[in-house]
Amino acid sequence: MTKEPVGLGTVQETLLIPLYGRALDARARHPVLGDAEARRMVDRIDYDFAKFRGPSLGGSVLRTAIFDGWVRRFLAEHPDGTVVELGAGLTTRSRRLDNGRARWFDLDLPDTVELRRRLLPDAERTETLAASVLDTDWFERVAAAGGPYFFVSEAVLLYLGEDEVRGVVAALGRRFPGSALAFDTGGGTMMRHQDRNPVFKAVDARMTWTCDDPRSLEGWGLRLHESRTFATPQPDVGRGWPWRHRYGMPLLARLAPPVVNSYRMNLFTLEEPAR
Repeated sequence: MTKEPVGLGTVQETLLIPLYGRALDARARHPVLGDAEARRMVDRIDYDFAKFRGPSLGGSVLRTAIFDGWVRRFLAEHPDGTVVELGAGLTTRSRRLDNGRARWFDLDLPDTVELRRRLLPDAERTETLAASVLDTDWFERVAAAGGPYFFVSEAVLLYLGEDEVRGVVAALGRRFPGSALAFDTGGGTMMRHQDRNPVFKAVDARMTWTCDDPRSLEGWGLRLHESRTFATPQPDVGRGWPWRHRYGMPLLARLAPPVVNSYRMNLFTLEEPAR
């Protein structure tokens, strides 16, 4: 089988880390996600995935499971809603969680979209958009699909500057007030130890935006509903995790709180910023 070449930018290359994490999980005896599509893509891509190692691979799977839990809840409440992935990478969420009625948009930079379209062609009610999260010209295409809307940005905003993140939030709040927005934040402990993380030794990109307290972002036009760590997933999500995660993460949080609590997955509502 001819393998697909990869020509990704420095930050975009990091999307291969969670892809490999999901592929490894799919091979496990007791998987968290069981993402067979991720395993298939890893087999098709011409890339040295073996250079990625360490706990961040498993962590990326737990993160996705937490985001999945929020999207499932949204679709249960709004089965005809619209889910927008901001910085989709090679996520398979639309394929794993689709209910046969929802609309899905997968947005990413052109080089990522080119690879995504080769590996994950658009299906019914899904559309891939080549654009940056910093742009707004794609807003009307999403708005035309109709709401309510759920915006997901997984392992993306961390690579931007704080002013850029604030600009993204403000623009979304002006155009889609009342919509849900889920994204992850990293505190100082996590940011200071990036160079010790085995997966980051394999890539050149580094995260830049530090946020120690997600509640502090409420001044940006956000209302925080939930903030979770790997030790505190939604109860229905955690019940599906293998025991090593279900019991191991809370234990690690007690033994080394800064290590676990510095990284958080957060669910917000967008509010129109004050003028």
